[in-house]
Amino acid sequence: MSRTPSFAVISGAQVQQVVGGRENDVIRVVEAAYRLHGAGETVNPDSYFLRFPDRPSSRIIALPASVGGKVDVHGIKWISSFPENVAEGIPRASAVLVLNDTTTGYPFACLESSIISAARTAASAALAAVLLSERRQVRPSRVGFVGAGVIARYIHSYLAASGFDFESVGVHDLSADHARGFAGYLARTGRIEPTVHDTAEELVRASDLIVFATVAAEPHVTDLGWFSHNPLVLHISLRDLSPEIVLGSCNVVDDVEHCLKAATSPHLAEQRTGNRDFIAGTLFDVLTGTSVPDADRPVIFSPFGLGVLDLALARYVYDQVAASGDLVTVPGFFHDLQRHENPPTPRPPGDEGAARPRRGGEQAGGQP
Repeated sequence: MSRTPSFAVISGAQVQQVVGGRENDVIRVVEAAYRLHGAGETVNPDSYFLRFPDRPSSRIIALPASVGGKVDVHGIKWISSFPENVAEGIPRASAVLVLNDTTTGYPFACLESSIISAARTAASAALAAVLLSERRQVRPSRVGFVGAGVIARYIHSYLAASGFDFESVGVHDLSADHARGFAGYLARTGRIEPTVHDTAEELVRASDLIVFATVAAEPHVTDLGWFSHNPLVLHISLRDLSPEIVLGSCNVVDDVEHCLKAATSPHLAEQRTGNRDFIAGTLFDVLTGTSVPDADRPVIFSPFGLGVLDLALARYVYDQVAASGDLVTVPGFFHDLQRHENPPTPRPPGDEGAARPRRGGEQAGGQP
């Protein structure tokens, strides 16, 4: 008789307890996942977008994936993006992630995943900033954030944990309130008083490391001249830059096939030229030394966001929670597992009351 599969639920509080303050551990998990992906030990199909005719700005995305090596897990992330949430005082994105056993295929855990998604995004950005700076032999000293949301906050935290010590920090957001709020956070957590810039141009020209973390649906930055000082650009939101800027820069992506679709800025550049010659390589290529970014042009890192990163970090979280003894499983989640024996007893017609859950203090007959 095989062991009955178990199913665990891991809350956002538990996820935060694992990843909070462990930025360097998370970066190592993400780097290892990139190496597995580059070595062909992952499966990362296309993401699937659920869109709504009456809410064109909103979407829910399914990211199935599989990671080999020591991670050894299949799974899927189901993440929504509803920008209107921000006006209601709740984050734009929410997510869950399901992990599946690689032997039986049974799902064995469901994790709150907005924190995992934000942490792996920030870890990827910080890893790219470190590697690209080292390869260019230029250490950024002035950072600017275009977009002042949760992802920007996480990236700032991961850059700090990676050893970046900036002389200046700039912020620009279409919402003045959001910009001031993020600037207030930066002032509380750092030694530098941040500057809130009125325009994206002002911020770009004043920064040699620029983080785009917006919800832009199409390019809004179109002048390559803003980047004449050859900054390093972490193009996390993927759709901020015009094809002209992409084509005038050295471009590094996380995965070529994934990044050049869905009307991302690199995809628009491919459509403009009919080729992919403007892609210098992937982050794995930079990791392994087969691609060296230019020092005399802007360098843009555009990560599509691979599901394998989410799975690798989710597996790490699951293992940490399990090792702590705090794993919460759902009794009876998998039921009727016998193929032929002991079929369920049919319920007599009209006996709906038999299924009523028993409350505390009630006896079998339902009397208090």
